[in-house]
Parts: sequence; structure tokens; C-alpha cells
Amino acid sequence: MAAGGFCKLPNGTVVVALNLPSPAAPEGGVAAPGGVRFLVHAQNRARALTRLRNLGLRAVYLRGNAAPPTPDEITAVLHHPDGLIWRTAPVAGAVGGPDLVQELWHPIRALLRRPTAQA
Repeated sequence: MAAGGFCKLPNGTVVVALNLPSPAAPEGGVAAPGGVRFLVHAQNRARALTRLRNLGLRAVYLRGNAAPPTPDEITAVLHHPDGLIWRTAPVAGAVGGPDLVQELWHPIRALLRRPTAQA
């Protein structure tokens, strides 16, 4: 099940954050450590989930508010023109330090981009 949450903004819109398992799961079906964190800005929670489902993430549901977006994440998604960004989720239990560089946010089209065939 995906961990996630939402935050309602003063203008009535919402920012939904979802942690999904890594799409590169081994043969046994157990996902690799970490995963992908999606942030979606929409009019309401239903529309945010519909945006993800229209991109091919069919089994995406938001149950509860266990992992709401942080203020930094809200700022990042509000300043992006598409209102839909992602990055790899941090591994649970990892302690941040000077050696741990946080990944930047990517637009959704970078995730959906298909590799080009080389001649």
C-alpha cells in the first residue's frame, strides 16, 4: 500500500504526496528499498489521484494522512508549471548527514520518457 498524505491550502486547492514502491521490483515481487515520492497539486484529492491514474499508475489510493507533504515539498510543487513532480523517496531509517545529498525534484515527463533506440 502507498503511504501518503495531503495538505489543504488556503485557496482551497490541495497538495497530495504519495510514496510508491520502486517500479524495479525483483522476481520475488518484493520492491527494492526506497521508492518514488510523487507530489500533485490539484483542486481536490480525487482530481490529484485521477491525474496519477491517467499517467498509468492505476492502483493508486490515498488512505489516511500518514505522510503529508512538508512545507518545502509544497513550495516545490506550487512553483512547478505542471504541478506534478517526483523524486526517489528516502530509505526508511537513513540518517541524513553532510555526505547525503538530497535528490532534486523531476517533472513527470522525465519519468515517462521512453529510452530512445540507438542506431
